[in-house]
Amino acid sequence: MREALKEAGMAYSYGEVPIGAVVVKDRVIIGRGRNRKEELMQAYSHAEVEAIRNACSVMNNWRLTGCEIFITLEPCMMCLGTILEARVARVVYGAEDKRFGFCRYFAENDPPYPNRTVIEGGILEETCSKLMKDFFKQRREGKIDRKFEEIEGSVF
Repeated sequence: MREALKEAGMAYSYGEVPIGAVVVKDRVIIGRGRNRKEELMQAYSHAEVEAIRNACSVMNNWRLTGCEIFITLEPCMMCLGTILEARVARVVYGAEDKRFGFCRYFAENDPPYPNRTVIEGGILEETCSKLMKDFFKQRREGKIDRKFEEIEGSVF
């Protein structure tokens, strides 16, 4: 999760919502991603999608069987769908996303999805949550410009 936090810190430094993700296979990071929606002007450029795209390139396969993904924020519906489609074995996230997080909904409704993905939340939750809160506080105070300028007093 600490490596995912580094990716989130990179997103923060570019004025992006600070979410980071890493894909791990056999304890080795094979994919990294950070939010890049503003930078790329693409709605789907979420940290999870970026990390999965990188991991698929490394594996030379769209199936990430036996892999784990560590994310600083609970995945949204799109990202959880991408994780499930990629056959990721385990999802570990930090902070809960009460607005857009989809893991709780998925777990409560237990859809008949053919691949079982283990989902675990709350890892380094306080650190992940604080990063998000600090980011939005600075943005409200006008210290963060959405155009990738340096952030005053960046923590990373």
